Amino acid sequence: MPMVRHLCLIAGATAVGAVALAAPVFASELIVHPTKLNWPHRGMLSSHDHASLRRGYQVYKEVCSACHSMKFLAYRQLVDHVLTEEEAKAECAEILVQDGPNDEGKMFDRPGRLTDLLPSPYPNREAARFANNGAFPPDLTFIAKARHGLEDYVFHLLTGYCDPPPGRQLEENQYYNPYFAGGALTMAPPLYDEQVEYADGTPASVSQMAKDVVSFLTWSSDRNHDKRKRVLFKALIIMVIGTILAGVYKRKKWANILTRKVVYKNRPMPKDL
Repeated sequence: MPMVRHLCLIAGATAVGAVALAAPVFASELIVHPTKLNWPHRGMLSSHDHASLRRGYQVYKEVCSACHSMKFLAYRQLVDHVLTEEEAKAECAEILVQDGPNDEGKMFDRPGRLTDLLPSPYPNREAARFANNGAFPPDLTFIAKARHGLEDYVFHLLTGYCDPPPGRQLEENQYYNPYFAGGALTMAPPLYDEQVEYADGTPASVSQMAKDVVSFLTWSSDRNHDKRKRVLFKALIIMVIGTILAGVYKRKKWANILTRKVVYKNRPMPKDL
């Protein structure tokens, strides 16, 4: 019996291993998971690096906006975070926005205003697909929150292009990136050294530009991040002060009761004494 039981266990383990090896390997499983990076805005009371946000907006405007839109972000939302009010007004004045109808029932073009959204590079999805070999470039307004791995994934995707492993075949106009599902995507490496010229003199390396534009996209995905943490900090201060005052009040209110001694007068003596 022990021998039969031993053989049954071996046969069962072999069967389980065979089933596991026979299971198909899907493309979604062949993904390199991004390393968790130390971003300056992480931490309970940490805020965004606004100099990095400013540089990241420049990278988006000069590089990413050629294919990707940010149609859910208005120029007014850049004020006091990325640009000054005068700079934002100058930015939106450079674009023409279709408005109307006017009194004659016709549409017309006008200079942009702070309330206008950032323009899209293509008029519709069909034009975007036609210009990008059938692939539709996603909108980047909330891209940092829309992907597993958040900003870490976006950073590694921008900087993770490399040669395909031996035996891996790519179609025409495809590029290998191990952080992308399946490894092959139609977007060419978007960044290269000294692609932009930062006004503050920061060296525009690939990693620096990727860090800056990802910081900007992270802020765009959660524009109330810093405000929410300021409210949290104020609430913590109020709670600490309130707790101290409540403790002092409690000790003062109950001190005479807790230290009170009760003395009975004319108390009859116990009979056993």
